Amino acid sequence: MNRRRTKKIKVGNIFVGGDSPISVQSMTNTDTRDVNKTVEQIKRLESEGCEIIRVAVPDFEAADAIKEIVKQIDIPLVADIHFDYRLAIKSVENGANALRINPGNIGNEIRIKEVVDAAKYYSVPIRVGVNSGSLEKEILEKYKRPCPEALVESALRNVEILEKYNFNDIVISVKSSNVKEMVDSYRLLSKNTEYPLHLGVTEAGTIYSGTVKSAIGIGALLLDGIGDTIRVSLTDDPIEEIKLGKEILQACGVRRFGVEIISCPTCGRTSIDLIGLAKKVEEELKNINKPLKVAVMGCVVNGPGEAKEADIGIAGGIKEALIFKKGKIIKKVSEENIISELIEEINKL
Repeated sequence: MNRRRTKKIKVGNIFVGGDSPISVQSMTNTDTRDVNKTVEQIKRLESEGCEIIRVAVPDFEAADAIKEIVKQIDIPLVADIHFDYRLAIKSVENGANALRINPGNIGNEIRIKEVVDAAKYYSVPIRVGVNSGSLEKEILEKYKRPCPEALVESALRNVEILEKYNFNDIVISVKSSNVKEMVDSYRLLSKNTEYPLHLGVTEAGTIYSGTVKSAIGIGALLLDGIGDTIRVSLTDDPIEEIKLGKEILQACGVRRFGVEIISCPTCGRTSIDLIGLAKKVEEELKNINKPLKVAVMGCVVNGPGEAKEADIGIAGGIKEALIFKKGKIIKKVSEENIISELIEEINKL
C-alpha cells in the first residue's frame, strides 16, 4: 500500500508523520495527581510497547505532577487539556512533550495565542482533537447533526487559528464512536490537509465490541494509507489498548512486532486439541522478538499447503504433528513434544 505522506512532527524523542513508523498510543486511567500510580501504569504500558502516553490534566495539581512523571518515564507525554488555557501553559512548562486541545473550547484568541507562544518556546506540538460530541454550536446548527463534513470543518477551523499565529507543529484527530462516520471523516480530512493524523474510534466500548469497532475503523484507514499514530479506546485496562493497537498495525502489514501467529478455525478433520495448542504457542512465543509468521494448523490439508507463506508452522495429526518451513515438511513430532520442537526450530531461524 502507498502510505499518505504527511508533515513530520517531533513529539519528545520520536517522530509522527512523514516516513516515521505509525506509533501506538494510550491514555492513563489513573489520577494524574497520584504520581506513583501514574508512573507505575505508564511503565507497564511502556513494557507492552506503548510509544506515546496521554494523561488527563483537570487542574493545576495534575499539571504540577507532570514535572515528576516525565522524570521517571521514557516515552513522550501528552497533556490532555480542556477549557483552561492556563493548564496547557503550565503543563508544557513542567515538561509535557505535546498538548491535546480543542482550541475552540480554550477561550478567546488571546488565550489561544498564549498557549501557542508557550508551545513554540518549548518546541511542543499540539494535537487538535475534535470529536462528534464536542462540535461548535454554529457548526451543529449548519449541519443539523455530527457528520464527517462537520467534524472536518471544525478541525480545519481550529487548525487555522493555530496557523494564524505561525504555528505548524500540528497533529489532527476527528474521532467518532460511529465507525463509518469516523472512517469517512478521516478520508475527507486526508484530502484537505498534510498534517499527520491521529486515528481512533472514540468511546469504542468494552474489549469485545471495542476491538471490533477499532479494528474495522483504524484498519480500514491504514489500508487506505491514512494515519500516522493510533490510539485504541477501550473500557478496560490500557494494556489491552496497546496489545490491540499493535495487532491492528501488524494485521494491516504496516509494522511488525515479533511473531505473528496464523491458525485455522478447526473442523471435523482435526484430531488434535488445536485450540489449546494455538493458545500455548501464542503464550510461549509472545516474548520472541523475531519478525516471523508462525502457522498452527489442524491437519495436513490446511497445513503446509494453505500456510506455505508462513516462515514455520505445525500441522496436527493423531497424537502427532508435522513441522514445516515455507511449506516444506521438515519433521514429524509427537504431540507432547510439539511446543519444544517448534521453539527449537524457531531459535534456528
